[in-house]
Amino acid sequence: MPNSSTLLTILLLLGTLQGVITVVVLYRLRVNRNANRRLAWIILLISLACLNLYLLNAVTASSLLLDLIQAIVPLVVIMPVGPLIYFYIRALLYPEDILSKKDKRHFYTVIFDVMPHMVFLVLIVGGFFGLIPGSVLDTFSYWVDDYNTYVDIPRWVSLVVYLWFSYQLWQEQPKQQQESSHGNWIKRFLMGFTIFAGIWALHLIPYTIPSVSAYLLSYVGWYPVYIPLVILVYWLGVNGYIIGYKTISKSSVSTVISPEEITKTVTALEELMDKKQWYLNPILKLQDIVQHTGIPQKTISSVLNQHLGKSFNEYVNTYRVTEFKKRILDPATANLTITGIAYDCGFNSQATFQRVFKKMTQQSPKEFKELHIKKA
Repeated sequence: MPNSSTLLTILLLLGTLQGVITVVVLYRLRVNRNANRRLAWIILLISLACLNLYLLNAVTASSLLLDLIQAIVPLVVIMPVGPLIYFYIRALLYPEDILSKKDKRHFYTVIFDVMPHMVFLVLIVGGFFGLIPGSVLDTFSYWVDDYNTYVDIPRWVSLVVYLWFSYQLWQEQPKQQQESSHGNWIKRFLMGFTIFAGIWALHLIPYTIPSVSAYLLSYVGWYPVYIPLVILVYWLGVNGYIIGYKTISKSSVSTVISPEEITKTVTALEELMDKKQWYLNPILKLQDIVQHTGIPQKTISSVLNQHLGKSFNEYVNTYRVTEFKKRILDPATANLTITGIAYDCGFNSQATFQRVFKKMTQQSPKEFKELHIKKA
């Protein structure tokens, strides 16, 4: 590894520069702004982590100023990457998506990344004014080494958990949307990060074993993790730039449908939803409607998208939310939980229910219940 370390270090620098350029470009794009900016943040955090390793490897001479900057400025900020991936996918699927106050709580885990830097800053200031002895700073330095070794475990877990949430969100979409250009990109995007998570795990396991860690770092260092990160930066930059220019629409192709077909389709849908309450089926798919009515899937999708302004999932969830509003205020359901009622109304995921309800009513289910109970 020593013979190739210079080349790998240069690759880290090039990856950092590429990441910064991509971030600027994505931030300046005016289409799909929510998705592009979330992707820009993902790339920026990865690039800063690459920059940190580059500085550690490239700057061999001792520099008090550089050491101070690295101790105070958090360059390795990984905990927000998982939530950003999830919200990036959500913005691709729902272009008008805006982060709520509850959504922003997902980023509170950044404290894992910045805590050592905050403590170090307090110690520096305290030492400067003679409030904290120098021996405390020495002890803290040893603690930071141990902390940095094991903090990668919650970082890795966070990434994997949010990849799973993101995959579940993608799976909830109708097949037509999954097979669109944005749907295919989401699939590749999640697969790319899943592969990286696997590579990271292979390095993380021996890294957290004290008897193996020193040997691992002396032989291969962090290159097995960071070189894939550099590749991710380039890959995300190119594909993110391309997908960033594409306009997300509910229907890529407009289909001309006669008034008779529209009336027939709407009547069939209302029959199944209003009278037969098919929306209570948590695994209801568009294909089920097609098989029952005999109306082509393309026709149903076009009527929903072009004439009702909704996707199939949005159309069905509208009925589910309406049903939930009725049941939550019914005294007969007073002994049931909000989640239990949501499941009875056809939702199969608490996270999906919360997001859909908030989007349609601008309230959380709990807020809706409390407000209407007070009015009653």
